[in-house]
Amino acid sequence: MNLPLTPFVKIGLILIFFIGLWSCSSQETQLKPLYDNDTIVALGDSLTFGTGAKPEYSYPTQLSQLIGWQVVNEGTPGDKTEDILARLDRVLKTHQPKLVILCIGGNDFLRKVPKTIIRSNIERIIDTVRQSNSQIMLIAVPEPGLFLSDSELYLSLTDTHNVALLEDVLSDYLSEDDLKADAIHLNAQGYKQLAVDIFDFLKNRGAL
Repeated sequence: MNLPLTPFVKIGLILIFFIGLWSCSSQETQLKPLYDNDTIVALGDSLTFGTGAKPEYSYPTQLSQLIGWQVVNEGTPGDKTEDILARLDRVLKTHQPKLVILCIGGNDFLRKVPKTIIRSNIERIIDTVRQSNSQIMLIAVPEPGLFLSDSELYLSLTDTHNVALLEDVLSDYLSEDDLKADAIHLNAQGYKQLAVDIFDFLKNRGAL
């Protein structure tokens, strides 16, 4: 026997439907396949550069070993989003990457750059990378605080721009003493874990 749906049940079903759509859009963004002659550029600040460990233990170097082809390290300690924008054209023209892995925002947060500016800068980075016929993925960065968690800025960006986002990684690792060199940088083991997570992410999203 079919029972009539009350207005509250109908509203509940509608909410479940839209929550499901939101979840898919924010967590399921796929990437196009990469090939072994394609260049990947890791773009960011000291977390990309590998501060806190020897150069051979930076995440781009360890990711390159996992994938088996070139991952260019374009991390510059101290960079903010505006600095990435200033050198982005050169990076894209020099390396002509098929994928850019962007990990940026930490120095903006530390220097209290308004989030509206951070967001605008990252949006411009996303647009510029895509106009160069490259793909882009984001790594969410935590904001300073007693308990680290990803800034909501990154989820908002990926929802708006349909960008593949690696979440809840840096926040977790920078909360573990065994994986960090100091309060804002990973150690060799932390960068190894990050490289593995990115490798798995790229496989799960169809890039590898």
